[in-house]
Amino acid sequence: MKQIALDIGLASGPTFASFFVGPNEAALRHLQLWAGNPTRSPVPTYLWGPSGSGKTHLLKSVREALREQGAGGTSVGWLDASVAEPPEFNENWVAVLLDDVHLYTAVQQHAAFNWFVNAMSSRDGHPRWVLAAGEMPPADLKLREDLRSRLGWGHVFQLQVLSEPERRAVLRQQADARGVFLGDEVMDFMLTRFSRDLGSLVQLLDLIDGYSLQTQRAVTIPLIKSMLDNV
Repeated sequence: MKQIALDIGLASGPTFASFFVGPNEAALRHLQLWAGNPTRSPVPTYLWGPSGSGKTHLLKSVREALREQGAGGTSVGWLDASVAEPPEFNENWVAVLLDDVHLYTAVQQHAAFNWFVNAMSSRDGHPRWVLAAGEMPPADLKLREDLRSRLGWGHVFQLQVLSEPERRAVLRQQADARGVFLGDEVMDFMLTRFSRDLGSLVQLLDLIDGYSLQTQRAVTIPLIKSMLDNV
C-alpha cells in the first residue's frame, strides 16, 4: 500500500521534550548536555540516519534550546538544502547547524566548509560548535573531501527510525493524552498509509482529533478519509 507523505509541519517548534527517543537516547543526551552549556566543547557532532529518524527535529531542538537561553534565532547559523544562497559566516553566531548535507550543491558545500572553518577558528578565541546531519555516514558522503573529512572529525551518532511497535506505543500514548480512542484498524491505517515520520503522525493525530470534535464523530477510517477530502 502506497504511503502518503503529509506536508504538514509540527504545530509547535520541535524541542528535546517532544522528541520520541526510542533507540536514539545516546544522541539525545549528548545534544542536551551540549545545548545546556554551548561553550563546553568545540568538538563538532554529526548525526546520520534515514529519513524519519529525527535528524532535523534534533537540530531544530538545539536551535530552540539556544533561543530559550537568550541566544536568539539570528545568532545561530542554519543551512539546509533549501537555502540556495547561504550568507557569509557571522561572528555573532553561537553555533553552526548544517542539515541534509548529503543534498548540498557545490555552492552550499563551499559555504558549509567556510562556516565550519570559521566556527572552529573564530577570531574572538571562542570556537563555535558545529552540528551537522545527513542520511549517510561521513565516509559515504558525496561531498568535497575537505568538508567530508571535517564532518567526520568529531562525535558521530547513527539515528534509527522507531520500530512499528514503538511508533504504535507512542501514538497510543499521544491519543490517550488527548482522550482519543484509536481502534486497531485506525492505527493500522495511519501506520500503513502515511509517512513513517513520527512527528507527522502526531500532527495527523492532532488534525484527526480536531476534525472529530468539529464533526462530533468518532475516530474511524471513514472519518480520516473525509477529513483528507476536506483539507
